[in-house]
Amino acid sequence: MPQTVTSDVRNSTGRLVVVVLSVLLQLGWIVLMFVRLSEYSVFINLLMTFASAVLVLRIYGKHQLAAFKLPWIILILTLPLLGVCLYMLFGTGVALTPMRKRFARLDPQLMQHLPQAEGVLEALDGQSGLQANESRYIQRYSGYPVYHDTTVRFYAEAVDGFEAQLQELAQATSFIFMEYHAIEEAESFRRLKEVLADRAAHGVEVRVLYDDIGSVGFIDPGFIKRMEAVGVQCRVFNPVKPVLNLFMNNRDHRKITVIDGRVGFTGGYNLADEYFNITHPYGYWKDTGIWLEGGAVRSLTVQFLEMWNVMKETDTDFLRYLPEAEVPSGVRGYVQPYADSPLDDEPVGENVYLNLIKTAKRRLWVATPYLIISDEMTRELCLAAQRGVDVRVITPGIPDKKLIYRITRSYYAGLVRRGVRVFEYTPGFLHEKQMLADEDSAVVGTINLDFRSLYHHFENGVLMHGCDCLRDIAEDFEQTMSVSREVTEQYATGRSAVLRISQCIWRLVAPLL
Repeated sequence: MPQTVTSDVRNSTGRLVVVVLSVLLQLGWIVLMFVRLSEYSVFINLLMTFASAVLVLRIYGKHQLAAFKLPWIILILTLPLLGVCLYMLFGTGVALTPMRKRFARLDPQLMQHLPQAEGVLEALDGQSGLQANESRYIQRYSGYPVYHDTTVRFYAEAVDGFEAQLQELAQATSFIFMEYHAIEEAESFRRLKEVLADRAAHGVEVRVLYDDIGSVGFIDPGFIKRMEAVGVQCRVFNPVKPVLNLFMNNRDHRKITVIDGRVGFTGGYNLADEYFNITHPYGYWKDTGIWLEGGAVRSLTVQFLEMWNVMKETDTDFLRYLPEAEVPSGVRGYVQPYADSPLDDEPVGENVYLNLIKTAKRRLWVATPYLIISDEMTRELCLAAQRGVDVRVITPGIPDKKLIYRITRSYYAGLVRRGVRVFEYTPGFLHEKQMLADEDSAVVGTINLDFRSLYHHFENGVLMHGCDCLRDIAEDFEQTMSVSREVTEQYATGRSAVLRISQCIWRLVAPLL
């Protein structure tokens, strides 16, 4: 077992604590003012009661998942004053308007450089109309085209993907773009930093973007200065501040590396030691990734440029980072990288999964670290099993978050009673996010099967049809299940009343977490 190596760099946990306390104080002050005002005037109290009733009807009539509406309705009916205050602050989404405008101004400039190549969808339609329709949906509602000129390699272990990245990064000649939810300035990143510094010294433009919340436990604000000192441009996405800011709930959960617009990497792993089993906080860490070469890398580049410039618009010539890709030899299959944003009303990440579930004929295998899903997805998984599809779900055997683990397990009973098989990865924590439908289609990316990934985070994934790597993905599923414990029968039996009540409470608030 590798020796545990700890980072000697301070993290920003203290800063996060200060921010959380500051925001809670501001929120408490707002609620207190409404409470005092209500006590002062009977008329205001009656007005608030009437407003709460009207608001409940308004929420009920919204075109939104019931899982999001129900917690608010219960809170407002139970505690009208507090519920109305909290809903106006967090439930309307009005406060996100400025950030929506920034994306709306930037995205048309970028997406015009991602036209759908002629004949590709038609060729896919000739092989499978269902798969072509899935790709049409992604192209129409997220703007990312499907490619027929890209090779894919699948890495069943994060460390293998990381080693491949280091080799490709060392060959960069023009630019390097890296966007990650979490970066830990420890052993693995020090190796990466040496390569980035070397490339920067040779005139390569190197950019690193990371999420503030995702990295807050690993690095301090001085990280940016240390990276700039070796020639690496660095930005932090959505920095946490001690003010009431609703956008702080929407994090950048993407994992992207682009090298010269020629090669791209993505998958489930971040740039931290635990992902490569240098440290073992939750047993053996299981994660996967993919390597792209060809036209589809263009989409990953656009995804990075979007997040880089939305924080501060500095690029004016996007085409310099979007070279025409050389088509590798022996290309088979169709590849479609895509992104999902929490700032629109289209849950692309969830709908891609739902479409795969609906079109599966023989098998539907899922790996996810968290299983906190909507009634719609639960129903589709169960319907697939009931129509004879081999539906299997793999989750961790050792949790990284015990509360989320309890909520995940609360979904097992409803699934297994309708034919879904559930496995827990016994060696440790399963962090990969992937879905395999039959032998034809798969998704690998950053999107967990939970409300945070599906509705609150910026995410990315890659849909593949007919690629050679699908065999490797199937083998990874089989190998993972061989070291997992099937818990299907265990959860097919009844649960105690106390357990059912506690699970219902946690599942009620899960969509808002």
